[in-house]
Amino acid sequence: MYRYKIRNKWNIALRICLFLLCISSSLHAREIDLSGSRLLVSNSIQSPVKETIIRVLQEEIDKRTGIYPDITDTWEGTSNIALVLSSDDSLNGRALPEKAKLSLKAESFSVIVEEAPSQTIIWLVGVDARGVLFAAGHLLRTSLFAGKQFLFDPSNAIKSEPEYPIRGHQLGYRDTANSYDAWSKEQYEQYIRELAIFGTNCIETIPFDNTPSPHMKVSKEEMNRHISTVCKNYGLDYWVWTPVNVDLSDESLFQAEVKKHSDYYRRCPYLSHVFVPGGDPGDNHPRYVIPFLKAIAGELKKQHPQAGVWISLQGFSDEQIDYFYHYLETESPDWLRGVVSGPGSPPLSDTRYRLPQKYMHRHYADITHTVRCLYPTLRWDQAFALTLGREPVNPQPFYYAALHDRYAPFTDGFLAYSDGAHDDLNKCIWSRKGWSKKEDAVGITEQYVRFFFGINSGDRVADAILGLERNWDGPIEANGGIEMTFSRWQQLEQAYPRLQEDWRWQMLLLRAYYDTYVKRRKLYEQALERGANDLLAQAPEIGSEEAMKLALEKITEADRINIAPQLRTKIEDYCEALYHSVGLQTSVGKYRASGPERGCVLDFVDYPLNNRWWLADQFEKITRMKTEAEKLAALAVIGTWENPPKGSYYDNISNISQSPRVTTTVYDATDVAWWDGGKSRKRLSTQLFQNFPRIVYEDLDPKGRYLIRIAGYGDALLRIDGERISPTLYSKELEEFKEFPIDRRFFQDGKLEVSFDEPEESHLNWRQHSKICDIWLIKRN
Repeated sequence: MYRYKIRNKWNIALRICLFLLCISSSLHAREIDLSGSRLLVSNSIQSPVKETIIRVLQEEIDKRTGIYPDITDTWEGTSNIALVLSSDDSLNGRALPEKAKLSLKAESFSVIVEEAPSQTIIWLVGVDARGVLFAAGHLLRTSLFAGKQFLFDPSNAIKSEPEYPIRGHQLGYRDTANSYDAWSKEQYEQYIRELAIFGTNCIETIPFDNTPSPHMKVSKEEMNRHISTVCKNYGLDYWVWTPVNVDLSDESLFQAEVKKHSDYYRRCPYLSHVFVPGGDPGDNHPRYVIPFLKAIAGELKKQHPQAGVWISLQGFSDEQIDYFYHYLETESPDWLRGVVSGPGSPPLSDTRYRLPQKYMHRHYADITHTVRCLYPTLRWDQAFALTLGREPVNPQPFYYAALHDRYAPFTDGFLAYSDGAHDDLNKCIWSRKGWSKKEDAVGITEQYVRFFFGINSGDRVADAILGLERNWDGPIEANGGIEMTFSRWQQLEQAYPRLQEDWRWQMLLLRAYYDTYVKRRKLYEQALERGANDLLAQAPEIGSEEAMKLALEKITEADRINIAPQLRTKIEDYCEALYHSVGLQTSVGKYRASGPERGCVLDFVDYPLNNRWWLADQFEKITRMKTEAEKLAALAVIGTWENPPKGSYYDNISNISQSPRVTTTVYDATDVAWWDGGKSRKRLSTQLFQNFPRIVYEDLDPKGRYLIRIAGYGDALLRIDGERISPTLYSKELEEFKEFPIDRRFFQDGKLEVSFDEPEESHLNWRQHSKICDIWLIKRN
């Protein structure tokens, strides 16, 4: 009986295995093998786009499989790929499938599978040449290139049209870019090709930036002409971003600027749109900007009759915005094509509602920066902000997909701001979302993995990429996923040695190592600071000098002992590899980056994640104090900064790890205080702030006595439950205190609601505005 049970179990298991094998074989059988395909191409597709599409298919298939599909005029063979326009009736004697009829919407396409017992035909049908290009892109993105095989699942056949007509990215060949300035002509074309495969239909460059770069392989003028020609060959729109940095009220400067544009238009082989930002940079009133735009529109028409002129309202005051719209309403100029909304512009919805319908509206979305930007990273731990900075490798598919869907309905599309290759996945997310909002972040990421890495969804590489996005969500200490994601990336690193030279793969691995290194360092260095504070508490017994000596020795252990040296070495290795593979400049000194904010993650990889620099500076000041009592009092403040007495509360206003009672969020707070090239010795909490935070305290002692203490800069116009409170101490300097005694009547219900009025500081630069960094509610004896 026992043997029968075992035999019966084995029979059941065998049947299950056979059933799963049948399912697997059935799924695999659905894929059509196109390895022997040849290309048949309609002569109706305009040149040079036709020749470009052929080259794209041949080279991208060959690159992944070693198979180079030839062009043919006959329908022989077991499989063929046909490139046609929907207006064609037939191709080389064969009628187009009935499904090939498309809407007249520009760029729409179909990918049709026509199967017969002896032959399979993949029809790539476009309403225009661009439509055929995007059909080819769909085929490449959704196929699986496995070894010497080229496989396509018929379920990926599609009829599609774009939701938004503008889908582009700015790729400025200039010194401030963290990688583009190191690219060759071939790298630029390959990158533009890959963006087109993901649905991009326009590219923007910056022709008038004359700052030299030590990385440039060709002159700026030569590269911009090359990019213009590439766009022409691919049938993509070519935009230029041309800020005006002169005073247009000066007639001679006005005319010189017009001539500069006119000369450029004559030299430019292909041009679709000219975008002149109203500000950022630039500081001209629209009464001068509008005549300038009209003048250059006339010059543009002479050389590029179909091209359009655009303006943004960045930095315009209310009066200037009203002036602009009044002009549109009264003059309704035909020479203006549309308005661009970027950082410092009015809200996108306001612009669309106010802009006459005859004008288009383009989003200038910042998908490249993490802080001090249009769309800063949400819930970012301070440790990442201090080390990864403003331009790290930042794949955030869910975040940017949501941002696109939120703002796209108010626009005719986007041309996103980018300053390097580090935001590569974000570009693909926006390009696909611009084609169809129905596409989701996971699906686009899987297409990215399949196309660039040749890995099918079974290896869950897309999930590992999404894990990198989750690494940045919330306090590092509470994010157990960082180590799990790291473990998965280490497995992938070992599993795919063939990808070690691939810059996209290198970027993802760099992030996995960097995130984990930062987490381990933060936990280690914060523990050292707690130990140092414990030693400072012993100062009354052992003396101030001995306490400072021991505390400094404790907290600076991080300078002598690296908690994760292997990870540190890997980070350096990947930074080196990325410099050689894609020109990514992660260091000013080592890789000649244009500035520390431009992706220099290697320069900040060991930036202190505790207050040891600040503590050393404070101890020097305390040593110079005259009496031991003064020294002990100062050490008591430092030692209990984050740990006030029992019944008291502390909040580091914009540090997501230390602000449980703060109800407001200033997403930019982690990096606005950019001092000393990012190497500030200020207390870490001082480098974070909000201007007008709100804080809620609960479970207070109705019989207690409380004092609010504030550290920050400038004014702090405090209100408790809506009522203004007067201070008894009021220093406006950083890391000095303001104190406000709180009357018991405010917390008889056990709660306090704290808010701040906005002081009149319109005459000051935003960097000099008042700010709140730390706040305590101290229970007094």
